[in-house]
Amino acid sequence: MDKVLAIIMAGGAGERLQPLTMRRSKGAVPFGGKFRLIDFTLSNCVNTGFRHIYVLTQYLSESLNRHIQEGWAISGAGLGDYVYSIPAQQKLGADWYRGTADAVRQNLNLIKPKRVDDVLILSGDHIYKMDYRKFVTYHRAKKASLTVSAIRETREKAAGRLGVLEIDQDHRLIGFEEKPAQPKTLADAPDYALASMGIYIFGVDSLLSALQGKEDDFGKHIIPEMIGKHHDIFVYDYEEENKIADYEVRVKDGVRERVLVDKIRDSSYWKDVGTIDSYYEVSMDLLSVDPLFSLYGERWLFRTYQRPLPPSKCILGGTISESIICDGCIISGGTVETSVLSPGVIVERGAMVEQSVIFDDAIIEPGARIRRAIVDKEARIRVGASIGYDPEADSRRGCTISDNGIVVVPKGMVVGQD
Repeated sequence: MDKVLAIIMAGGAGERLQPLTMRRSKGAVPFGGKFRLIDFTLSNCVNTGFRHIYVLTQYLSESLNRHIQEGWAISGAGLGDYVYSIPAQQKLGADWYRGTADAVRQNLNLIKPKRVDDVLILSGDHIYKMDYRKFVTYHRAKKASLTVSAIRETREKAAGRLGVLEIDQDHRLIGFEEKPAQPKTLADAPDYALASMGIYIFGVDSLLSALQGKEDDFGKHIIPEMIGKHHDIFVYDYEEENKIADYEVRVKDGVRERVLVDKIRDSSYWKDVGTIDSYYEVSMDLLSVDPLFSLYGERWLFRTYQRPLPPSKCILGGTISESIICDGCIISGGTVETSVLSPGVIVERGAMVEQSVIFDDAIIEPGARIRRAIVDKEARIRVGASIGYDPEADSRRGCTISDNGIVVVPKGMVVGQD
């Protein structure tokens, strides 16, 4: 599908993910062992066939820029494919990006010279699989100036976190509130709101017109103002439009039969991992026998930069159960249960890691214990130390503790016994 330009917003500071975003942008936060958050949006673009991509960066973008350069170097002037990382440059004055709309406005020079019909605006920090071709086809069939992709979310999870939409019977957008404290719910599902996924597609002329003013943000300003002026703004029902029809073999009265069913789990999964608790919850979901979101499908591959590391090994009586273990890990007499280990992690003799996420090159020394924690890169948990057992001790050490009690050990921290 030609004449579509993708712009990925990756400039957010990610304040609710502190301290994971203390030294990196939100899109560069590791996830699922060897990936970064931005890899999922980039993979969706490439799998869809959209290879004209700009990534707009701003805060602490060094590691993100390096990751894109090393892992996503598809640029080829002769073939016309590219993934370009575009840093904030104060193009329209002394201000850095003031919001999502302002970020695009400051980079309209990237759009105007291009022969595009539609501009796809994406977030670089969500976990999901999406064939954007279906989204574009829906947008063009409706002859829309703007189409917003939406998903049903519980009222509690949408409150204060997500934009909430109102639609009419034809799926026209008639109301938009950005992160309301009391979200309006669906008439047929009073416990659920229709939430924006932060995925928009604009006709290029509509986008250029909408950005003529000085409004900073799509959700707070641009889209609510457009609703009053346009009657061709539509909402794309992500769950409904991404059901996958498939056959299952079932046995009824002793007779095997093929039954056509709708499978909507993996193909309509979308998670905002903008807080420590949501990040941890989604990470633990990956460890299920039949996870809601699978990293192992062959039809929709996820790509990333991969360090040239040797295979992992488990030696000297080490044990691993219900876990994801990436390349270069050494489990040397330790125990790993229900955890995610990123590349290069070492778990030494008698150490215990359970229900935790351990980032690259962390070292867990003999006898150390870690429970319900996120340990950032290159941290070291010293002999006999424990994390996740005594909140007061963890707090004294300088760790962050989430609302649900998840302990986060910052990058490079050395944790010893009290």
